Amino acid sequence: MSVWSHAGKKVLVIGCYSGIGRAVAEELVRLGAVVHGIDWKPVDNPGLSAFTLCDLRDIGSIDAALTEIQGPLDAVYYCSGLPQTHAAADVVTVNFINMRYCIEQVRTKIRDGGAIAVIASTAGNGWVNRAALITEFVATPDHVSAQAWVEPRLAGVGDPYSFSKEAVIAWGMRESAHILANRGIRLNLLSPGPTISGMTPDFDSFAGPKVIDVYTQPLGRRSLPEEQAWPLIFLNSDAASYVNGCNFIADAGFTAGMATGQIDLDRLLAEAAA
Repeated sequence: MSVWSHAGKKVLVIGCYSGIGRAVAEELVRLGAVVHGIDWKPVDNPGLSAFTLCDLRDIGSIDAALTEIQGPLDAVYYCSGLPQTHAAADVVTVNFINMRYCIEQVRTKIRDGGAIAVIASTAGNGWVNRAALITEFVATPDHVSAQAWVEPRLAGVGDPYSFSKEAVIAWGMRESAHILANRGIRLNLLSPGPTISGMTPDFDSFAGPKVIDVYTQPLGRRSLPEEQAWPLIFLNSDAASYVNGCNFIADAGFTAGMATGQIDLDRLLAEAAA
């Protein structure tokens, strides 16, 4: 069988209602996978083999949804997320704390040699600048202790979306190196740049569309959700069998431009503000 084939593969897509998650689920169906979707709104995708409603802010709802999942799974995708326009506690909970809980609970249903892919963000690129703080957060042993750690610090961590995605990146690199690897389960991350999705109006209202568009350089356009779904699916495919602990950046070259000094971010932001 081709390493690109998904025929008969059993996968779980958490967050398949809209945006990248919807594009992932639809493409996996086209590729022949057996897809079980989870989200907080019903999904109009007749190709799904099953769908379960779930409020990812609530542990009880997550536990109930995951009991509906029958293993063994070949791959799991975590595509759910909340933007900064929601309550800060909910943003951090859905984007990191309960993402981690979902993966911990479902990993026993993943076959040895399976794969997990989680959507991070280029908004989390700055995690290395406060690595000690982020590491302290992601080292909390469970969702209860994580909530207890973050609640008194929410006012001081800045943008909750960026903070949550910094935690996702640090956790993903850390997790891929030990607990999952001993079963041959790979864990990788995708960090998209600005992408057209259901959250686009939220990001635009928070920062302003001209500011968001600064981060589309050098290609100068926002990504389609399908353009993020394709690399995410690759990370969980057999074609990526030796890829583990990778934060795959799909941002039109913005991060590369910044790292090599070819993008003058201060000037571009000033122009956008003017």
